[in-house]
Amino acid sequence: MNREDYAVSLRNRGYNCAQAVICAFADQCDLSEEQLFAVSECFGSGLGCTEGTCGALTAACMLAGLTTSSRHLDHPDSKARTYMTERNVIHDFKQQAGALVCRDIKGLDTGKVLCECEECVRIAVRLA
Repeated sequence: MNREDYAVSLRNRGYNCAQAVICAFADQCDLSEEQLFAVSECFGSGLGCTEGTCGALTAACMLAGLTTSSRHLDHPDSKARTYMTERNVIHDFKQQAGALVCRDIKGLDTGKVLCECEECVRIAVRLA
C-alpha cells in the first residue's frame, strides 16, 4: 500500500485528517506513531471546529518542521529553511484543494465542496 492509501486507510479507521497524514510518516520520524497521534489530535477538522486551517495541511506543515529543523535549541538556525518549505506546501495545497481553511474547503457556507477530506489527505501526503 502506498503512503497516500495508507493515510486514507487511517482516516477511515477514525483518525482525523491531521493524524492520518502525520501518522502515515511515523516510519520517517523520531517520534512514535502514538506520540504523533496525540500531538496532532487537536488539529483535525480545522482545529476541531472547521474554523481553522485544514488538518491535513497542518500535518504536512508539522512534517516540514520535523524534517527541516536543525533542532539546535541553543541557537535556532533553521527557521528560514522550514518557513520556506512550509510556504511552498501551503501554496501548493491551496492550488490543489482550492482553499486553506477547513470550512471553506468543505463548503459549509457556500454549499460548494472544493475538495473532499480524503483528497485533502492525499494532497497533504504528496506535498509532505
